Amino acid sequence: MARTGARDGLTDAQVRDLLLATRRIAVVGASDKPGRPSNGVFGFLLGRGYTAIPVNPALGGRTVHGMQSVSSLEEAGPLDMVDVFRRSEEAGAVVDEAIRLGAKSVWLQLGIWDEAAAARARAAGITIVMDRCPAIEWGPLGLPPRVPAGA
Repeated sequence: MARTGARDGLTDAQVRDLLLATRRIAVVGASDKPGRPSNGVFGFLLGRGYTAIPVNPALGGRTVHGMQSVSSLEEAGPLDMVDVFRRSEEAGAVVDEAIRLGAKSVWLQLGIWDEAAAARARAAGITIVMDRCPAIEWGPLGLPPRVPAGA
């Protein structure tokens, strides 16, 4: 099952273990628009039992899949994982904030990578996933269905 060419250097087993150990995820760039990938992935994470918090100052406290949005990562804490839906050139600032707040991991979505930010995260002891999507990784990694939070 091991795939090659991953930008982040993580094995499938490492990504699988990360997803199994994670409980609380802040989704930076979450959208309340159903057609947006960040909205779909946010719903996927909730459906897999994660506590997910939408982080987007443009949402002004509106809800995404029933969860009230917050304006900043700091408001979303404490954090296990920060899932980033921002352009690569904006990802470094989010990674730095995740480091400052003590997140355990950062996940940069498909098409997003920042090698310098990844190096800073690793130096701080944070696992960083780049250019991947948890919704896409779930099936190939053989992850089991999870009971939604509160069920």
